[in-house]
Amino acid sequence: MSDLKTPPAYVPGHGLLKGKKVVVTAAAGTGIGFATAKKCVEEGALVFISDIHEGRLQKAQDTLLAETGQKVDFAICNVTEQGEVDNLMGAAASALGGIDVVINNAGLGGTANLVDMTDAQWMTVLDVTLNGCFRINRAAMQYMKDHDGGVIVNNASVLGWRAQKGQAHYAAAKAGVMALTRCAGVEGAEFGVRVNAVAPSLALHPFLHKVTSKELLAELEAKEAYGRGSEVWEQANVIVFLASDYSSYMTGEVISTSSQRA
Repeated sequence: MSDLKTPPAYVPGHGLLKGKKVVVTAAAGTGIGFATAKKCVEEGALVFISDIHEGRLQKAQDTLLAETGQKVDFAICNVTEQGEVDNLMGAAASALGGIDVVINNAGLGGTANLVDMTDAQWMTVLDVTLNGCFRINRAAMQYMKDHDGGVIVNNASVLGWRAQKGQAHYAAAKAGVMALTRCAGVEGAEFGVRVNAVAPSLALHPFLHKVTSKELLAELEAKEAYGRGSEVWEQANVIVFLASDYSSYMTGEVISTSSQRA
């Protein structure tokens, strides 16, 4: 019997996104966004990435070229600024020759108990995580409505359903992402745009280790059925499924990408 805490072997590409033109936001660094961009390339897509961090974007571009052979174009984008979101969509459509899929991964967390939380802490997390999702979805839907439809995949969180101390702002934002996804999915169905979301429980990557204590990570991992957090590419696999034609009947849905009951 295999050790449950040992991640499975990396799943190679199967051409699920062959020929698709895909935009991935917040794709710099070592998190779900970069893993998703890489997976999309491996599944046959042409990919365009964005992030607010120019240096990390350049590094992500270099890493993707080295690991996949595809040189992806990118644009800097702060999702709290509508002008930058509009510029992203225009740059991506120009570079790719169109947009079939937008994967919205941008989000911001933090830890603060509600009794101590400032307006600034609350509003900053809400503006990036929920309002940013709204801006990306709106811009993507406006483009796709005039270009034969498309697919949007949002990144929510199981904290949109569950309670965790110190996460009122983040949980509220992610619950909003879920509600936005449901409503956008119903509206988009009228003109051929599918909108779904993933809700990860715990995806481990180096940045998470920098901002989260070892004690809390150990506590969260112990709650998972496998006794470990997911690999970021395990989250990316489900995102790719939602972006692909294999999920053609799904819209307005939120999939809990977790090894415990949502």
